[in-house]
Amino acid sequence: MDKKYKIVFLVLFIVQAAHSIEEYIGTLWEVFPPAAALCSLVSNDLESGFLIINIGFFILGLFVWWVPVRLEYVVAKYLIWFWIILELVNGVGHTIWALLNTSYKTGLITAPFLFMIALYSGILMKRLSDDDKAHFAE
Repeated sequence: MDKKYKIVFLVLFIVQAAHSIEEYIGTLWEVFPPAAALCSLVSNDLESGFLIINIGFFILGLFVWWVPVRLEYVVAKYLIWFWIILELVNGVGHTIWALLNTSYKTGLITAPFLFMIALYSGILMKRLSDDDKAHFAE
């Protein structure tokens, strides 16, 4: 796997962390019912639930980059694709939410960056040749 793929995934991961911070500042769990429902599955205190989910997501992303992506395990490509799809949906979802409400909604500032980096990452991953795929460690 080319170093570029690893760097782009790391950038996507860092932008997701910034996105989570924007959502925290904007108290997403108070203004977006699906977020409140998700947070309530983790804690009765929705703010704590949000923090637990997002810190866990951050740790997971860091692990994915540090181990399978950096060390080029076969599973890395699937984890990267999972992350790409998740961030494409996240970027589009925040944008649609704001457009439907014709106002800023928390997460909107970073959502387009998530979408663009995820799209670029998807293009890079699509371009991986069969030879490059064979270079993943077993």
